[in-house]
Amino acid sequence: MSSDVTAGAADAATASTGPGDLSEASRRLLEESFNEGTVELIDQLVAPEAVNHDPATPARLRELRGPDVFKRTVSMYRAAFPDVRIMVDDVIATDDKVVLRWHGEGTHRGELKGLAATGAPVSVTGIGIDRWKDGKIVEAWSEWDNLGLARQLGAAPPDGSVGEKIGMGLQRLIARRMRKKNQQGEVIDPTVAGAAG
Repeated sequence: MSSDVTAGAADAATASTGPGDLSEASRRLLEESFNEGTVELIDQLVAPEAVNHDPATPARLRELRGPDVFKRTVSMYRAAFPDVRIMVDDVIATDDKVVLRWHGEGTHRGELKGLAATGAPVSVTGIGIDRWKDGKIVEAWSEWDNLGLARQLGAAPPDGSVGEKIGMGLQRLIARRMRKKNQQGEVIDPTVAGAAG
């Protein structure tokens, strides 16, 4: 489906009439907040109790709701990638939901979730779904290429590399220990499985 949608209301905060208006509001929210840092738009378009479902959200932000979690997320990525550009490639809208397929790029110039700046240019793709009610987003889901970003930042080994093979070998050792303990009826935390004897 083409990413061209009918431009909605002049004021996106009043976008509550149809899928075309909501599509434009979702697009503006994603592109303008990340690309330009327009956090005022977040206040206009995100409901106070909106829930964000993004597995990449840092633990310290997971319990937040409404505009605050969206603002902090935008701020975190803009600090790490000051030249970030996110572009919407496709839009699908029906009833109260808008799906955006997007791609983003930027240069890693600031810390991101504990990862030191690398100066590396990166690009990722993703898909987000916004659910609207009364002209505001009340729920959002996001899935994007976290592993690809980690590889580009040196936080995960490149595909097929020696580092990846070593990591897979370690995972197999941990998996063997986990299976043995699970067969014995013990619950094991995989983050400490390697330390278990």
